[in-house]
Order: sequence, then structure tokens, then C-alpha cells
Amino acid sequence: MNHEQSPKLKIVETADGSKTIYNPEVGENYHSKHGALQESKHVFVSSGLDYYLQSNTASKEDAVSILEVGFGTGLNFLLSADFCADEKVKLDYTGIEAYPLSLEMISQTGYEQYVSAETWNNFLSHYEENLTSTEAVTQNCQLQIAHCQLLNFESNKQYDVIYFDAFAATYQPEMWDDTAIAHTVQFLKPGGVFVTYAITGNLKRVMKALGCKVEKAKGAPGKREMLRAVKLA
Repeated sequence: MNHEQSPKLKIVETADGSKTIYNPEVGENYHSKHGALQESKHVFVSSGLDYYLQSNTASKEDAVSILEVGFGTGLNFLLSADFCADEKVKLDYTGIEAYPLSLEMISQTGYEQYVSAETWNNFLSHYEENLTSTEAVTQNCQLQIAHCQLLNFESNKQYDVIYFDAFAATYQPEMWDDTAIAHTVQFLKPGGVFVTYAITGNLKRVMKALGCKVEKAKGAPGKREMLRAVKLA
């Protein structure tokens, strides 16, 4: 099914006042009901991007590269782009999204109140182009949205940070199996950081088998713990 054509997707408000989208066919929101904004900031920007930059100060001289599995509404990208602008770090961002949302639906999320006008307006104006090619969103930020299934994604790039933001395993178990995780981690460079909102025994086992150092980090509101992993080799 092409989700961008579905009239069933609904904009809903989460506990921190920020909005997300509910997908009744999957049975889940795109973000945590406890707070879309809080989750995105904590799990991905703070525990992923900022953690990587703090651990790899030399990377500030070059562009930091992020691969996101589950681009969705673009909230993780928007917050990351604004964060990098504030830190004066160039950003090269790739999102994987099998079912891109329509520009109209994304424009109704209200995320313009959380990022700069430049980031928001340029994101909207380039969104449809980004679905087919890498385009500069701002002077120091470029974005590509790979319109494909995760296992069909291919790239010669090795990324500094991976945001794994697929729907929960309860609803999309195929996104969390050994094959999907191994396919994703191959794109992470040594020293790179993988973060996701979830943590399970199987996920920890798979990440360790793939040569990653795994840690339990504090979770976003509504979750006690999350997973962060650093690729050792």
C-alpha cells in the first residue's frame, strides 16, 4: 500500500503537545505517545548525534553523515539539521522510507515551531525533490530520502550515525530481525553510533555479533532504557 495516498492516516497530539501521525493499518503512531518531540530529541539527537560529535570532535571539521531507517514525518531530520546549524557542523542526511508521506500531511505536523524558519521552509520546498535525489536543504545541509524497502537500500557510503526508527517489533517484526539489522549495520563506519528507542535481548545479541559495543542508555519518557551501540570494527 502507498501510505501517501491513504486517507486513513491521522494527525494526533502526543503528551508533550507535539504532534505525530497515527497509522491504523500498522496500529501505531509514528512517534511515542508520551511525546514525539521529547523522544526525537532524547533518543536520536542527544543520544545519537550529539553523543557522536562529543566523542569525535575532529568530525566537526567535516560533514557528519546520518542514515535514518524510517524517515516518516521528518522530525528527526529537522531537529538534527537545526542542531548541526547551531553547532556549525555540516550535515549529510539519508532517510529510508518505503511509504513517504505526502507533502500536505507533513506540512500539518506543526513542526515549524520547533526549528528555524529556514530549516522548515527549505525542507518543505525541497521535500518532493529529495525523494528522488540528494538536494541541499540549506547551505550546510543536504538530504536524500531513499524511497525503498530497507533491504533494497544500497549505498557506497559509510555513515557516522544511524537512527533506527522503524515501527515497533510488535507491529513490524521483519524490520527487527537479524537480516534487517545486519543489512543496516553494514552502512555504519567503525566508531559510528547506532541508536534506537527500543532495547531487547535479541537486539543486543545481534548488535554484539555484528561487532558493536552495546550499552543500555536512559530511555525517553515512557521507556526506562534504549539501546546505543558503537561499531568497533
